[in-house]
Amino acid sequence: MPINIPDGLPAKQILHQERIFALEEEVAETQQIRPLRVAILNLMPTKMETETQILRLISKSPLQVSCDFMRVSSHESTHVSADHLVKFYDTFDAFRDKFYDGLIVTGAPVEHMAFEDVDYWDEFCEIVDWSQTHVFSTMFLCWGALGALWHLYQIPKRQLGAKLFGVFQQRLCDEYNFLTNGFDEVHYMPHSRHAAIDTTELAKHPELHVLSEGFTSGPALLATRDFHEVYVTGHFEYGRDTLADEFWRDFHKGLPIRVPENYFPDDDPEKQPVFTWRAHANLLYRNWLNWIYQMTPYEVEKIPEAIADLRGRANGLVDKF
Repeated sequence: MPINIPDGLPAKQILHQERIFALEEEVAETQQIRPLRVAILNLMPTKMETETQILRLISKSPLQVSCDFMRVSSHESTHVSADHLVKFYDTFDAFRDKFYDGLIVTGAPVEHMAFEDVDYWDEFCEIVDWSQTHVFSTMFLCWGALGALWHLYQIPKRQLGAKLFGVFQQRLCDEYNFLTNGFDEVHYMPHSRHAAIDTTELAKHPELHVLSEGFTSGPALLATRDFHEVYVTGHFEYGRDTLADEFWRDFHKGLPIRVPENYFPDDDPEKQPVFTWRAHANLLYRNWLNWIYQMTPYEVEKIPEAIADLRGRANGLVDKF
């Protein structure tokens, strides 16, 4: 089933070229089904690239999904035109009274800063608090995951001595978990960050379940036991060449940058990288949307009640650990 995204969004043309069918808004409105409603809080400066990456993953589900884009109002984006933001994005004020089946919160290149020093931190926290009652399940990516874990659980991030940069092996911790259903025992995930989860503090929270982790990269996939929150510390959404683009960008600026680990064949940046994480990335998003579809109420106004029911059942599970 196709996704329904705004007409004119640049990502739509790219997805068409990749033979991914995106519905026209007028056609989607005539179909006699309720599509899943997913909001995307895009904190990345390269907004159009990130839009395409995330929509590409959402599109692999057999379900119809309608996507709305959210931006923060407390930060001025300089890497995308104001016209693009006005045409395709709304600020949080437009979302306050709405309910969504899913929310995706992207990362942001600010992990070297203290959370409270990020200019949109207060607004970020407000959106996370809103998601607790207005969104059936939220997926937090990279810095978005670190920020939400700090705000909701007071789990701090720790700064790394060097940037974690490359594609790393992740060991599956629970092969029977719905979110990782179908995963191989080892999967790969791109990482590009200067901070990591404080695993000592994480261990104090039995309500958070580590689904996969790496010896070098630490916890990769985490979730609350009710799946109301999903945390991805890396970048499953990255395309094959995203890390290469980051490497060459910094290289040509004369910035200190290492060749991404386990990425270029023979560690030669002149060679095309191998796309080793695509299947598992598609599988995670498909599993997540499938679970939402099975569990979310048909009437979106009943989402707060459904979340409360989920939490009640999850608390019983936590008591067993």
